[in-house]
Amino acid sequence: MTSALLTDRYELTMVDAALRDGRALRPSVFELFARRLPTGRRYGVVAGTGRLLELLQQFRFGPDELAFLKRENVVHDDTLDWLEAYRFSGTIRGYREGELYFPGSPILVVEGPFAEAVVLETLALSVFNYDSAVASAAARMVSAAEGRPLAEMGSRRTGERSAVAAARAAYIAGFGATSNLEAGRSWGIPTMGTAAHAFTLLYETEEDAFRAQVEAMGPGTTLLVDTYDIEKAVATAVKVAGPALGAVRIDSGDLGVVVREVRAQLDALGATSTKITVTNDLDEHAIAALSSAPVNSYGVGTALVTGSGSPAAGMVYKLVAHLDEAGGWLPVGKKSNGKVTVGGRKQPVRTVRGGIAVGEDIYVEDPPVGAEAGRALLVDLVRDGDVVAEHTGTSGVAAARDHHRSAIGELPAQALSLSRGEPAIPTRYL
Repeated sequence: MTSALLTDRYELTMVDAALRDGRALRPSVFELFARRLPTGRRYGVVAGTGRLLELLQQFRFGPDELAFLKRENVVHDDTLDWLEAYRFSGTIRGYREGELYFPGSPILVVEGPFAEAVVLETLALSVFNYDSAVASAAARMVSAAEGRPLAEMGSRRTGERSAVAAARAAYIAGFGATSNLEAGRSWGIPTMGTAAHAFTLLYETEEDAFRAQVEAMGPGTTLLVDTYDIEKAVATAVKVAGPALGAVRIDSGDLGVVVREVRAQLDALGATSTKITVTNDLDEHAIAALSSAPVNSYGVGTALVTGSGSPAAGMVYKLVAHLDEAGGWLPVGKKSNGKVTVGGRKQPVRTVRGGIAVGEDIYVEDPPVGAEAGRALLVDLVRDGDVVAEHTGTSGVAAARDHHRSAIGELPAQALSLSRGEPAIPTRYL
């Protein structure tokens, strides 16, 4: 398996031209960052780091890839030889996965020969733009849920591989489970799910369907009660499973009203411990609107896997410095209107006072000295071409989830509001 062609053609044509010009090996620094947050959002969540590192290990141009590039006349033959031997040999530092980011935060800093680093642009952006968009939306949903469990169930609303990435990102941001089995296998995320409407429709009566499910899964299962008539279905569910019925799921109707009616009916039937889970095209605002309703858990699909209105995080990957002819570091950056880049090598620090974050301080060229400067945000992800293993695999996901919980705990209270507002803390270049 290779990730080498998960890229845009111009990445390779830049390498081709730089190799022929003699500048391909010039030491360079690239940054991945977002110029701004989606409109009205107050913070973003870094996700995708572990996935990118594993894809980097698969970034190899084998015979099939090289044959395709040759057939399509993408690059010259000497560049094909360079690509065949490609192994990233540089250093990558970045924000821990699960960390929060703000406008200008250098989430990923890639340092190495120009050609080795520039060719990673599309791969890095495709991972971080999607995963961080999902994680950022998921974090808002977790805040809105106020401690009630959430499950990711959006596999049918996005691409088959994106579904796995979305489940991973949502779990890092605080979701408790996913319906996607590949996400469970690949990333160690708890999986959940029982039955859809098709199962009920398979049987002559709803009662027959419920009996079949309870016989297979036990009375602690979750029965879907809105295929026909919710009130009748709840009564049938308790009749079949008894008061030990685990939960009922509601996927339609005016949830605020229906949930209260179902809770009252369950209690009247003696099923006081039976939980209620709701689905039905939820987003963070719908979840918040149900905060006073007797909902026990939520299942979220479409809004989650599409970033709840912001399907891409708007990140870019830019060259910010390279060695000049004299051997010194030369800061570089765009000057175009609306797309200005702050050049230079940077050291970001989260300034925290009394346990609350107050600033995203980015030191340009002169990194801070001493712990008093704040919490340094960059950690080693790749050292001299070798991936730091602690950021990958299921253990990397667990660590990212833990770190996110800690990082979001530093936000000022108003940052968790779903109303539109400015970034929770200011970005300052020092």
